[in-house]
Amino acid sequence: MVRTLTIHDETALGKVLNSYQLPILQEVLTVAELIRLRVEHEVADYNQRLPETFQALVQPTGAERVLNGYQIRSKRLIDSEKQVYIALDAFQKNGFFILIGNHQAETLDELVSLTNNTTISFIKLTPLIGG
Repeated sequence: MVRTLTIHDETALGKVLNSYQLPILQEVLTVAELIRLRVEHEVADYNQRLPETFQALVQPTGAERVLNGYQIRSKRLIDSEKQVYIALDAFQKNGFFILIGNHQAETLDELVSLTNNTTISFIKLTPLIGG
């Protein structure tokens, strides 16, 4: 059975930056698999349309951060495997965190049970300027 998850990208203050529906076949998966599915979905969408900006969980190599995402200098296809690696690394380094309903995911191998009503929030953390 296909489940449809609601994915939100949010700021640390709870402002929703982007929302979309993600079809999932599994009932239970790990946080790493959830990240992989999300990143593969956004890369496939970008590669199919090649829009001006890439609204993504993590910044691709050779892209510039702009107001509504990332600008790819020369329109090119994004490597989803490389993006998945960057995203998994960012999660482990606290570049973003994930709320599954009201529960914060702790590790990549944590199991997540999904229903059609499950809402997943990816909270992007903004690095402080200065130090």
